[in-house]
Amino acid sequence: MKESVSTTETVDIMALDILTGSEPLRAVKVLSNGKRRFDPNEKDRLIEAAMKPGVSVARLALARGVNANQLRNWVKLRRNRQAQDTLTVVAGQETSAFVPVVAASPTARQPDMPARSSSAGMRLMASLPNGVRLELENVDERALCAMIEVLGRCNVPAG
Repeated sequence: MKESVSTTETVDIMALDILTGSEPLRAVKVLSNGKRRFDPNEKDRLIEAAMKPGVSVARLALARGVNANQLRNWVKLRRNRQAQDTLTVVAGQETSAFVPVVAASPTARQPDMPARSSSAGMRLMASLPNGVRLELENVDERALCAMIEVLGRCNVPAG
């Protein structure tokens, strides 16, 4: 009879293979209060393996001789640091998720834009890369053209 292996077990086995063995995580220093400091490279590899989808953090921690709650805390700290780094990069670009407002003055229509009746309102829908949706209804052609021009000039980062 052939034993079936669940997807979770397969992912866990792959995560253990990534760590090249299941020996305990090597402590480089033990403090007087019993706390251990681990090899940074091995610790990073363990955290990366724990962050993979479908990996059992508890099983991985048990295999490497680390408390599961400690490993979960390391993963949480890594995710928070990555999120903070992403925010710093976006803030460093000095871009805004907002579209600048352009006020169109009521001037004579340009010859290349035919006049439309007010009953035939135009509609603009735009989805920006950062998830912002813009919908304009019943706008005149001039305002619509101005909005399209402004949207074309914007460099909005993906959110």
